[in-house]
Amino acid sequence: VPPGGNRSQYEEIDIPVALLSYSDMLDIVKSFGRSVKGAMYAPNEPVLDYNMVIIFVMAVGTVAIGGYWAGSRDVKKRYMKHKRDDGAEKHEDETVDVTPIMICVFVVMCCSMLVLLYFFYDHLVYVIIGIFCLAASIGLYSCLSPFVRRFPWGKCRIPDNNLPYFHKRPQVRMLLLAVFCISVSVVWGVFRNEDQWAWVLQDALGIAFCLYMLKTIRLPTFKGCTLLLLVLFVYDVFFVFITPFLTKTGESIMVEVAAGPSDSATHEKLPMVLKVPRLNSSPLALCDRPFSLLGFGDILVPGLLVAYCHRFDIQVQSSRVYFVACTIAYGIGLLVTFVALALMQMGQPALLYLVPCTLITSFSVALWRKELAMFWTGSGFALVLLFTAVIIPAFHRSAIFHLQKDLPQPPLVIASVNCPQLPKDSNVPASQQETEEMANPTLHVKELHSPTLAAEEPADSDTKTEQSEVSIAQSEEPAGHNKDDLESKSLNLEQKQLE
Repeated sequence: VPPGGNRSQYEEIDIPVALLSYSDMLDIVKSFGRSVKGAMYAPNEPVLDYNMVIIFVMAVGTVAIGGYWAGSRDVKKRYMKHKRDDGAEKHEDETVDVTPIMICVFVVMCCSMLVLLYFFYDHLVYVIIGIFCLAASIGLYSCLSPFVRRFPWGKCRIPDNNLPYFHKRPQVRMLLLAVFCISVSVVWGVFRNEDQWAWVLQDALGIAFCLYMLKTIRLPTFKGCTLLLLVLFVYDVFFVFITPFLTKTGESIMVEVAAGPSDSATHEKLPMVLKVPRLNSSPLALCDRPFSLLGFGDILVPGLLVAYCHRFDIQVQSSRVYFVACTIAYGIGLLVTFVALALMQMGQPALLYLVPCTLITSFSVALWRKELAMFWTGSGFALVLLFTAVIIPAFHRSAIFHLQKDLPQPPLVIASVNCPQLPKDSNVPASQQETEEMANPTLHVKELHSPTLAAEEPADSDTKTEQSEVSIAQSEEPAGHNKDDLESKSLNLEQKQLE
């Protein structure tokens, strides 16, 4: 800790200091007497540690899984209307589309909160801890619920009641899952300062929180992704590299808040980071257990772009080229961050390296595939929706028409059926009426299927065969076209006209 009056010259002072506990001093005096000489030994600390590998795997794995999960879930929700047999219990979390106004408000809130934490850290740190416990329990529940629903037991529901949440009669297994998630958050909140094992719970809750946010928050266009990443890029660089010139102590606001102020009376740390202790066998770890940190923002911000790339991949059927390329670019950017951390020996804004890697890679892939216009505006989603709603039904109708055209037609369809004819108008010639009857076969088909006619006269064998073929063709129609009632009615009407 630098002396109080020498913070400006602290880097110039090179005086090693050793701390010895009072009990150890008494043991030394008792064993060796008071004439004891000591020599100081300072081992060389390694530049990189093995914990970087663990942080790399957790960060890249969270971005990849979250982006893949968010993209697949969003596509299924928008274009495939699944029938849920579990009522309100099985509903998916609602997504939130990020707009430019929301991005600006979000950045202003981040700046305000960071400055407030810098000046009122001891008071606001407990608010952040409480918010993290609540959000992490919700995120853990959201991540574990799809697996719990696969269990064959615990499907029974609680009885009817008037309680705020339990009036929906949740299943017993989901209720037990909620209790488990809340218990994990409470255990971490109580033992959060245990350096031996509490970091494992914090990382698990942090990963669940990041996955939940990647599922919930959705960027609809690459334009929105670019705006968000660039604004937070400037935010990260400013609070790491520019704020040391604005503060009295010459410390970076971002690094000071993330690591916790050295003069804090509470000695609490912000939980919004992934933390892994140093794994090397250093004597310094006996006195203090140093950790390597990676903020949640360095996972969530590029992860939103990865999720957008995966959604676009599925829509344009590009074999996940954008998703894989953006994930690899994120891993490369994180490696560059670690190298810069080792070379400069100071805290680094990870977005300084992650944002250019992911944005340039995604932009290059879209340019190479000649899909930049669709990728920029997200119009690939609209094209696929148009293809699903218009082109596929049109192709289906065309296929039915050609199939019926190629089938062998019966020699006589209308005249062979003994059904009462319409009363002929005496003022209209008979040839013209026959021409109108031949031009409007739908009328005869409607008469053919009339229940009154079926009761009066049985149809011949050819008509029965044709009706059975029509019913089989209707029953074999794909179920996907009957999901929308309006589209199904229009298809049936046109099919009857073609028949």
